[in-house]
Amino acid sequence: MKASELDKIFDENQDDILDYFDTSKIKMINEEPKRVNIDFPAWMVQSLDKEAKHIGVSRQAVIKMWLAEKLKDLNS
Repeated sequence: MKASELDKIFDENQDDILDYFDTSKIKMINEEPKRVNIDFPAWMVQSLDKEAKHIGVSRQAVIKMWLAEKLKDLNS
């Protein structure tokens, strides 16, 4: 398909233009996981595990959620 044809479809809102792209290999910039090792005192691990069990997610998920919330607050 020529770019002009895609532009026309987009401009006329005929179809969802994503149907014309291969989205199977899309990667978000800065979204690739990067492994980080961190040591926590035992009491923190116990507290994290207790919260993880309470909300039904993994310890890692709790850490990610809390860090994301804090970083969002800092960037607001």
